[in-house]
Amino acid sequence: MVDPLEIAKYFIIRAYEDGREYQMTNMKVQKLLYYSQCLHLALYDEPLFSQEIQAWRYGPVCPPAYRFYSEFEAKQLPIPQQDKLETLTPEKKELLEEVWLYFGEYHAYYLSDMTHLEFPWKKARKGLSSYERSTNTIDLKDMKLLGEEKLLEIEKNHPHYQPTIRYLLKEAFKPEKTPQYIKKEEIDEWLESLLP
Repeated sequence: MVDPLEIAKYFIIRAYEDGREYQMTNMKVQKLLYYSQCLHLALYDEPLFSQEIQAWRYGPVCPPAYRFYSEFEAKQLPIPQQDKLETLTPEKKELLEEVWLYFGEYHAYYLSDMTHLEFPWKKARKGLSSYERSTNTIDLKDMKLLGEEKLLEIEKNHPHYQPTIRYLLKEAFKPEKTPQYIKKEEIDEWLESLLP
């Protein structure tokens, strides 16, 4: 498993690389950690990191990562040392890159609002008002189901999705050869052969 702080560092570095560092706040890191966990669960049927994600009032939060960056509140996070990312395998980096490409362009408040519409956060906060504090854990099974939905959403939004589906459907329904029809005379002959 991966340390969620390593994942957070990856996203902060990517924000600086893309010129979006001004958007990189603790809240945004929390949402990216959440979606990373969801997608990893959907792809590999195991968590990316062992720390729980809780259903706080502004969306899902990984408490240890939140506490680490809490001194910055809603301010831009500083760029971390890049040599610390050596613990991430290429497979994990590929997943995090997919999360960044799909969710990284959004502002923290947009991501927060998005999580409020999704069932894992709602289910974990069942019975609580939207402004009530909570440390309820978001269930891994629910995050996996959301991850599966998000993977399908990501796939459908890929520019090659529609042309590929059209091609596959066309090929699937394309007759392999011209159908051979039986003539009436052949049926008559066959029926006569059955009679004594």
